[in-house]
Amino acid sequence: MSDSSRRGTTYLDCAASTPIRPSVLEFMMPYLSDHYGNPSGAHRMARRARAAIDDSREQVAEAIGFSPHGIVFTSGGTESDNLGIRGFSDYPGAVICPESEHHAVLHPVEVLGGKKVRVTDEGQVDFDHLSELLKSTTSLVSVMMVNNESGAICDLDKVAEVIENVSPTTLLHTDAVQAVNWVDIKKAAAKADLVSLSGHKFGAPKGVGVLALREGVALQAQMLGGGQEAERRSGTHNTAGIVAFGAALAELTLSRDSEISRLTKERDRLVDGLLATIDRCAETVPRSSRSAGITQLVFEGIESEALLVLLERDNVMASAAASCASGAMEPSHVLAAMGMDRRTAAGSLRLSMGWCTKPAEIDVALEVIPKAVEQLRGSL
Repeated sequence: MSDSSRRGTTYLDCAASTPIRPSVLEFMMPYLSDHYGNPSGAHRMARRARAAIDDSREQVAEAIGFSPHGIVFTSGGTESDNLGIRGFSDYPGAVICPESEHHAVLHPVEVLGGKKVRVTDEGQVDFDHLSELLKSTTSLVSVMMVNNESGAICDLDKVAEVIENVSPTTLLHTDAVQAVNWVDIKKAAAKADLVSLSGHKFGAPKGVGVLALREGVALQAQMLGGGQEAERRSGTHNTAGIVAFGAALAELTLSRDSEISRLTKERDRLVDGLLATIDRCAETVPRSSRSAGITQLVFEGIESEALLVLLERDNVMASAAASCASGAMEPSHVLAAMGMDRRTAAGSLRLSMGWCTKPAEIDVALEVIPKAVEQLRGSL
């Protein structure tokens, strides 16, 4: 048996998805088996399911600082982003987002003919450019709180300040899907009008998300049908998923500070070790403005796809900020927006941690990644 088979899987792709927290799985199981009533019904089983959803709505509202009535349950972060942005498509004016946003924001903005804000070489919003774009009629600005590739943390208060000074009637939406593990949403999004979240990023299952709305923010439904979620999002509720979402967010809220402290140390140990053993390797954004759980590195002289193949052979699961299109590697749009050249961006690697990450996994990564990079460079 090889060393890689003996030691099991090293999972450093938590920004893509996390496992369900054991306590959350236990909490949601009755709603997958015994309490299966449709919460839109009138009988006892339906009322029980509806009460569980209401309890979760209260949990989410308390954790992120919104009114329970402003919590809209969706199928995940992509739907929440689309609902938040396209829900204002009939409003006069345009929508604006940075060039480095997740495609769940970029594509709706493009479809609506919106504008894109430049970002700096450290992945931060170009506030002068934002101010200039806001001088034309704008209904909504959408800015990601923590970038899903680079981990860069946006100063949302500064974005809100620019909006207030230039276009005070413009609403602010933030995709906080990657942020919830690393920042206190209640404080960080205090000036946001709409916030998107996704359960599988913090220990709830896939297929459940939230769009949170401030009081007085109107929303045009994009899914029509039975009128669930106060006519804002039709469709039979995913009761078990919603219950899990509330439970996972409540658990995260209690453990966030200690997890940030623990994973910051592991992140620094990982990155410092890689930088010390691999030459022509660099971080894409400074650690001082990056979340504890997401590290993006670029390695000169290799391609991400080949590196990921070697890492997987040693049971190390990670991801790259590049995608294969028509057989050709295309650079990450995030790194392109930051001004990174195509050749350098082609060697990017994202290592992301979460509640499930163990020190032993960092040990394995420190052993495997330098060997893989050396092998690829030696084959050139």
